[in-house]
Amino acid sequence: MSPDLLAALRSGDEQAFRALVAEHQPLLLRLARMYTPSDAVAEEVVQETWLGVLNGLDGFQGRSSLRTWISRILVNVAQRRGGREARSLPFSSVTDSDGAPAVDPERFMHDGDWVGHWRAFPSDWSGQPEQRLLGQEVREVVDRELAGLSPPQREVVTLRDVEGWPAEEVSALLEITPGHQRVLLHRGRSRVRAALERYFGDSL
Repeated sequence: MSPDLLAALRSGDEQAFRALVAEHQPLLLRLARMYTPSDAVAEEVVQETWLGVLNGLDGFQGRSSLRTWISRILVNVAQRRGGREARSLPFSSVTDSDGAPAVDPERFMHDGDWVGHWRAFPSDWSGQPEQRLLGQEVREVVDRELAGLSPPQREVVTLRDVEGWPAEEVSALLEITPGHQRVLLHRGRSRVRAALERYFGDSL
């Protein structure tokens, strides 16, 4: 954030604050929906977030991006309202509820220079009509699978692959290590990929 914008916000410039809200409101609503049971509650969380932003501007020191700082306020508000447990999680929380791997281990390389990589590239879906690949059905498959992920996996996959955030910013927002984020992202992506493979396989 530019020093001029920060100074304008701190001085109570209503136009500057309106511009800030217009820029970040859609993102905050999408983030809030990850933590709340309804659109109405998400909107309340966002409203409380903006109050937190106004009250906290004097304390913003620019150590993170403005987007990360505002989003962190939202996560804190949402977690407090939802009574969610603290971000510090046991490693077991990144596994599925039954402890089974999200993907058959045989689908990965176990030796050579590519240990841990997929044995085969994803199925070629290029022959599918474009409108089908981008259509509502596919989005519903992805949304359904995201909703079924553990909360930490859903947060990371949504931020990285839906919102397009860089890894460093996601780690800062969720207060997790880069290694933990990689584990969550891999497992979450694997579940979504498997769901898409099933969908296209059944539809051929």
